[in-house]
Amino acid sequence: MNNIDLSISDFLQDGFNLRNHLINFLGINNDQLDQRLIKGIDDLAGLHPGSFTKDDAGDFYEEKVGDAHLIDLASWHLNSSNYIADTLRLQQKFAYGKVLDFGGGIGTHALAATAMSCVEHVWFVDLNPQNRNFVQQRAKQLGVEDQISFYRDLDSTSNEKFDSIICLDVLEHLPDPSNQIEIFLEKLNPDGVALMNWYFYKGKNGEYPFHFDDPDMIAKFFSTLQLNFLEVFHPFLITTRAYKPLKK
Repeated sequence: MNNIDLSISDFLQDGFNLRNHLINFLGINNDQLDQRLIKGIDDLAGLHPGSFTKDDAGDFYEEKVGDAHLIDLASWHLNSSNYIADTLRLQQKFAYGKVLDFGGGIGTHALAATAMSCVEHVWFVDLNPQNRNFVQQRAKQLGVEDQISFYRDLDSTSNEKFDSIICLDVLEHLPDPSNQIEIFLEKLNPDGVALMNWYFYKGKNGEYPFHFDDPDMIAKFFSTLQLNFLEVFHPFLITTRAYKPLKK
């Protein structure tokens, strides 16, 4: 627990000082950052090899994407700040205890969680080493490094169980999202909550080539979700949903 002020109003003001954090981390100036933010989604899509098989996914995000994912996510969080703010409000409503941020990206939700009085600790998991290094640097600059730990994958967290799981804009990047939510079920305490969303769509013009959208995969995902989780109503008009494990 801590008294750091990482409020929603702080996020809406500057994304928790995101621009300055990027400038320092990447060693670029303000104008260079602006140019990269404008081209964020195109630069990330441009790294796509053309054909993207299930076996390529892990290697792509760990070895090939570099800092392009940071820029793409930063552009999204800065340009869609009102939407992201509602996901933070949702996190404030439900998250508590031991919090897992799975595929945490630029760290917006993990950092915000560290400032919640009801949160014991945050586990930040991301396959991309650039993302982990960036958020670790951000945590130090914001003074919350003692409230957050960093991991490449869930196996690295050992046998830890979580009270809250945050998984936003991640499942569509996984070749087997059904398996991932089954793993979440195993890692989640019986009274815990999972906040998740997904976007199984490659885009009208193929602008999201790194998303999986196989119809059979999607059908299996929703069947697995409905068999294992119960959706909990919340009032925010966003794609992120709240789930409790089904009692069996």
